[in-house]
Amino acid sequence: MLKTLLTAGLLLSLPTLAVAADITGVPKIRDGDQLMIGSVKIRLGGIDAPSTDQLCLNTKGERWTCGVAARDELIKHAGNKSWTCHARTVDRRGRTIARCEVDGEDIQKWMVSNGWALAFTRISHEYEPDEKAAREAKAGMWQGAFIAPWDWRVRNKKTTVLGAVKPPEGANAILLASASGPVAPSPDCTIKGNVNRSGECIFHQRSSRWYAKIEMKISKGTRWFCSVEEAEAAGCRETRR
Repeated sequence: MLKTLLTAGLLLSLPTLAVAADITGVPKIRDGDQLMIGSVKIRLGGIDAPSTDQLCLNTKGERWTCGVAARDELIKHAGNKSWTCHARTVDRRGRTIARCEVDGEDIQKWMVSNGWALAFTRISHEYEPDEKAAREAKAGMWQGAFIAPWDWRVRNKKTTVLGAVKPPEGANAILLASASGPVAPSPDCTIKGNVNRSGECIFHQRSSRWYAKIEMKISKGTRWFCSVEEAEAAGCRETRR
């Protein structure tokens, strides 16, 4: 009898556990593959979108803020709607890796098929057909020239330049150097991040006493952020002065 009751109790609890794995609500979108719903940090699984301080080249070979564009297009498409995110796991940075949908539409699929993210094939090949379609349509980032977000983050100088436009000479150096150049990638992305002597990431808003003194150079481990939330998501804390 006790065994039967325990089994029944377990079965009754299973739907609750399944529901608890889903996260629903209107998101706060940080970039093309990171957002928050309530207090939960979410990373869209199976894709990789450019960070907001990554630059690409447009159809004329000019720099443009493709990372900001990817974020803004996602916000425009579904930023004010309620999302349902199916949690899969939690990564080492405390982010919930999830597959998200809005009104039954797969958000990851939308991002890749519109050229605002790549299929993250190290994890999944699910979105490869969508990436191929975006490449053929010259959609989003594919209209110009860019490097894969995973290569950009580690500054892989041997990376292939992707896109429809023939990149100019020295394109790799231009694209790899964009994150920490002396000029912010966008008027909305002016928060400075640097690494102190203890190896801790610190971010500085314009009101910081050290803001003007921080020289933005890749060799110094600096980068630009578009919001306090984005800086905190990267593991940085605000300066105490």
